[in-house]
Amino acid sequence: MVERRRRSVRTALVGEALRAALAGREQTDHATEPERAGLDIVDLGGGTGGFAVPLAVEGHRVTVVDPSPDALASLERRARDEGVSELIRGVQGDAAELPGLAGESSADAVLCHGVLEVVDDPVQALQAMASVLREGGVLSLLVAQRNAVVLARALAGHLAEARIALQDPDGRWGATDPMPRRFDEAGITGQLADAGFKVQTVHGVRTFADLVPSAFVDSEPGAADSLAELERAASRHPAFRALATQLHILATH
Repeated sequence: MVERRRRSVRTALVGEALRAALAGREQTDHATEPERAGLDIVDLGGGTGGFAVPLAVEGHRVTVVDPSPDALASLERRARDEGVSELIRGVQGDAAELPGLAGESSADAVLCHGVLEVVDDPVQALQAMASVLREGGVLSLLVAQRNAVVLARALAGHLAEARIALQDPDGRWGATDPMPRRFDEAGITGQLADAGFKVQTVHGVRTFADLVPSAFVDSEPGAADSLAELERAASRHPAFRALATQLHILATH
């Protein structure tokens, strides 16, 4: 129960910002193609459909590209249980194969949440995402931020690792760090610009959610809602955004 509440706080801001961007895209599409309902969305690394299935429930057509056959099997079951199998397509593959799997200029939106950290070439992956978007299409990008792991390692007493993460080009704290790379805001927005994207908004995600004790969220009445409101208030504040575990960026192409 505690972890479910914590996940809800962590994903609420991303979902809210994404849906607002998709609503804007739908209005644009409706003005030019009034007969077309819903959007064509590609979810890169969408796994079991945490975002894809709810979006399909809302009437969008979603292609999930993921390298894991097990995750895609779970996606299929989840889509069937929700009655949206006809709106969900699972395709096994990765970022490098995206244009061939999804089709160039085929999508109104691309989701890339927690994927850019592990791809072989982030720049190539961003270019692949740009190629599948239609003109004015939306990219929802969620990446791990370097500053947060520096702070976390320091607070845990691992001061040498904090210093390494601060100076390492990929934001890693050592050879055993399980995360291949992390980003800072200037670096990732620069890469997006190089790939032809225009950044619209940047939000900090999980600024406090990873720091507030689980016992408090579980036992204190209204704590989860208060934590969500605090996250929402701090998400655009530059000083707090710089400390967030993740950055959520909405960009257009």
